[in-house]
Amino acid sequence: MLIPKALTIAGSDSGGGAGIQADLKTFSAFRVFGMSVITAVTAQNSLGVQGVENLPPEFVARQLRSVLEDFGTDAAKCGMLSTAPIIDAVAAVLGERPVDKLVVDPVMVAKSGDLLLQPDARAALADHILPRALLVTPNLPEAEVLAGMRVAEPEEMEEAARRIHGMGPRYVLIKGGHLKGDATDLLWNGRELTRFTARRVESTNTHGTGCTLSAAIAAGLARGQAMGDSIRSAKAYVTRAIREGFKGGRGVGQLRHFISDW
Repeated sequence: MLIPKALTIAGSDSGGGAGIQADLKTFSAFRVFGMSVITAVTAQNSLGVQGVENLPPEFVARQLRSVLEDFGTDAAKCGMLSTAPIIDAVAAVLGERPVDKLVVDPVMVAKSGDLLLQPDARAALADHILPRALLVTPNLPEAEVLAGMRVAEPEEMEEAARRIHGMGPRYVLIKGGHLKGDATDLLWNGRELTRFTARRVESTNTHGTGCTLSAAIAAGLARGQAMGDSIRSAKAYVTRAIREGFKGGRGVGQLRHFISDW
């Protein structure tokens, strides 16, 4: 029996709602075998990030090489990469063993506002990771940083998508969750724009939505789905996970990754 495999390269969230933990839960929900490369360990709960310990870049590379040399992977996603040396280490291994279906979630700031990508790492991400990506999934603040422009209107999302596409990824999905009204994401593949819209769920149970969406897209790609179908399925999953979310602590609420009837 052939089981689809997906790999997450990201940081650990001790609160369990984002990062590696959210990714592995999402892979399981999509019936995909999940593997992980941990880039950083956070002391984190629903109130914020109390501490971050980045792993040595050479050990991050060792994890990644170990997984790819034995298991390989049908798809992968990058989340929190933290520092330029970690990004360089990941890029070097991906240069040796390319992953065709690579989803990049350019994690820069936690939901609490805590910085998760050091400023000097932004250029390294753009130069060494985005050109290897099949898809990059920035939210509006991340799109502003990557595109070097204000992104607060649908028309600005289109221009930002074009600019980011010029950095090398084959697809760019600008997430519109920060806008008012329905949650509309915009996909640009260098030729045409496609919009994915879902009715907004009024909820504060949103910790880990970006991690979960990118992991769900990677899971769909690992299962052999086309890009558009993977995004639609992932968006429907995240919408349901928010709707069925819950308060796990005193701050931002959690998604329910193992949602009913999925």
